[in-house]
Amino acid sequence: MSKSEVVELPVLDAGAEVPCCPPITAGELSQADAEKMAAMFKALSDPVRLRLFSKVASYAGGEACVCDISDVGVSQPTVSHHLKKLREAGLLTSERRGTWVYYRVAPSVVAAMSAMLDLRI
Repeated sequence: MSKSEVVELPVLDAGAEVPCCPPITAGELSQADAEKMAAMFKALSDPVRLRLFSKVASYAGGEACVCDISDVGVSQPTVSHHLKKLREAGLLTSERRGTWVYYRVAPSVVAAMSAMLDLRI
């Protein structure tokens, strides 16, 4: 059983975020937009990365130290590798504090992914 608790994330003002891509129903994606979004979805398509993303998003305070994210069924070096891939895809931000790295979900990127998949026009 995990000792981390689920925390509700704040709702972002929809007008404050500028999504990278128009909704999927608005028309065909440009090559650049398709490549950008595919990289993000590809990063989340791995079950370990999706679990890590979920752990960071639900961690108390909205950020998680890499030292606290170890119980996802893979070794710590593999955890670090997957966190790096999520950061490179723009899904997480990181900040080094002393020896440890702290990760946060990049809310504007998640808002952009959500907006792209919104079927309402």
